[in-house]
Amino acid sequence: MRIIYLENTKELDISPSIATIGFFDGVHLGHQFLISNIIKQGKAAQLKTTVITFDRHPRQVLHADYQPRLLSSLEEKLEKLQKTAVDSIVVLHFTKELAALSAQNFMKSVLKEQLNVCKLVMGYDNRFGHNKTETFDDYVHFGKELGIEIIKDTALLVENTSVSSSVIRRHIEGGDIRTANRCLGEAYRISGNVVSGYQNGRKLGFPTANVDTSETFRLIPAPGVYAVTVKTTDDGATYGGMLNVGIRPTFNGREQSMEVNLFGFEGDLYGKKLEVAFIERIREERKFGSTDELAAQLSKDRKDIEKILKTEKNG
Repeated sequence: MRIIYLENTKELDISPSIATIGFFDGVHLGHQFLISNIIKQGKAAQLKTTVITFDRHPRQVLHADYQPRLLSSLEEKLEKLQKTAVDSIVVLHFTKELAALSAQNFMKSVLKEQLNVCKLVMGYDNRFGHNKTETFDDYVHFGKELGIEIIKDTALLVENTSVSSSVIRRHIEGGDIRTANRCLGEAYRISGNVVSGYQNGRKLGFPTANVDTSETFRLIPAPGVYAVTVKTTDDGATYGGMLNVGIRPTFNGREQSMEVNLFGFEGDLYGKKLEVAFIERIREERKFGSTDELAAQLSKDRKDIEKILKTEKNG
């Protein structure tokens, strides 16, 4: 497998291929289903297989004030795509000039002339080109003129719902991590460096690491308490944990933070990078009448989470 950046494609000898194109945020089960289909069709037609994606979300380029809430970074996306059996991954540098291309011109100048695509499998809800009102039939018409066969893929259903990045985002925003994870095919993960926190957990007997997510552009799950596993990226050790997303209302907090208590960890985490895998939200964040009430609830939360993680490990 090779990763190709668009600016280098003119210098490469690219064989005719069957391809699919999309942002592929999260590389969820729906994406994996689509990619597996192009691999099957590629083998049947004796064609190389290509996944075409973008280096940043189109709205980051087209809307200056847009703050993306992504399921994966570019590096994480490429890492997951590399686990598939496709021959090539093409990363398009998304620009305003690229966005201005019509679907027909994009198919001609990028797909045909630069990437030598002869078959294009499109996701059931995918669109490209400046004019998003064009239909699948329009793509088929343009393809016939260019010698590109356009094929429409079917949706993958999980619990009678078509799997998509937007559906997964809604589950995460609603705190339904279990369903989001089923659609992703794995636990939703966020990485961040540990920074100075508010020290409230330490006073209650539950010291926490404050995970900085300000520069990740990642979608933060709904406020609440979560069962998580945490990997310390410096040594790869993994711990069970109890994580809170929210403003700490018992302490009259105002700013949202993501703080995690690692079970069985002793030492200093400041400055280290943690990878948090969300397993399940056990309750919403709420304000308690006293710190003693909060400490009692945290003790119960930990017991509940330990049971969840034990079941997860043995399941």
